[in-house]
Amino acid sequence: MTSPHHILSDVQSNKIGKDTTIWQFSVVLEGASIGSNCNICAQVFIENDVIIGDNVTIKNGVQLWDGITIEDNVFIGPNASFTNDRYPRSKKYPASFPKTIISKGASIGANATILPGIMIGINAMVGAGAVVTKNVPANAIVLGNPAYITGYTDTDVKTKTQTTHNKISAPLASKIDGVLLYDLPVISDLRGNLSFAEINQHLPFDPKRYFLVYDVPSKDVRGEHAHKELSQFLVCVKGSCTAMLDDGSHREEYILDTPNKALLIPPMVWGVQYKYSQDAVLLVLASDVYEESDYVRDYADYLKLKNTKK
Repeated sequence: MTSPHHILSDVQSNKIGKDTTIWQFSVVLEGASIGSNCNICAQVFIENDVIIGDNVTIKNGVQLWDGITIEDNVFIGPNASFTNDRYPRSKKYPASFPKTIISKGASIGANATILPGIMIGINAMVGAGAVVTKNVPANAIVLGNPAYITGYTDTDVKTKTQTTHNKISAPLASKIDGVLLYDLPVISDLRGNLSFAEINQHLPFDPKRYFLVYDVPSKDVRGEHAHKELSQFLVCVKGSCTAMLDDGSHREEYILDTPNKALLIPPMVWGVQYKYSQDAVLLVLASDVYEESDYVRDYADYLKLKNTKK
């Protein structure tokens, strides 16, 4: 059933859901599929091999080319530009176009540019004018040219500034089960400062491995995975970085900016580290040796596994 559309629009497709509105001077080609309760504003062009889900808003001046999928509840701002050919030539076409996917709940700001074959993750937000050259993780906020991650949506930023001197401080608890932020003891004298952690007092496990992360370009992101069984204990021994943790229901950020601040990340918590200072050195103590099978590297797979374990 074709939904009502403006008399000055050119709607050739009959695959349009209930209560979808298509405004004047918009063109929808025959092969396009549009879900229910969408708002397609004026001067939008939608090519044949385009799939649009339910509750989508597409503002004025947007063109959606073959190979693009827009999932449910997506917002696309005015004049956002989508591309589907990395090496375009007049009258020359690839055998197939790369698939671009804008995942559920994502928002694309005005005048943003999305390169071909990109995936924008669930609930991600692309800022106005950003040029997206790489996949955007779920819930990430990206800005700039090329786009880089500046934050995560709906995230509670945690901090603890207390400094303890040769004392054990109670760790800061989290809404995410098992996550703890420690203020480790500090011993200061004329020779400098010393901070330490002891097994069974601060470290709830015997470390089987350690690694250091350093010389990270400040706009780059590390982590982006969860562990099935392994726990980690993070200390930024020089400079600063930010850790974002996600259990599928809550997202929290922890700023690690002193050597006596430590973050415990238990199994089955999605973790990201970013916003590294140029001099940052991040020490990570791990409860076990490296096992690739322990990693969950896809956020959608992580959510499925998390729901299975409930």
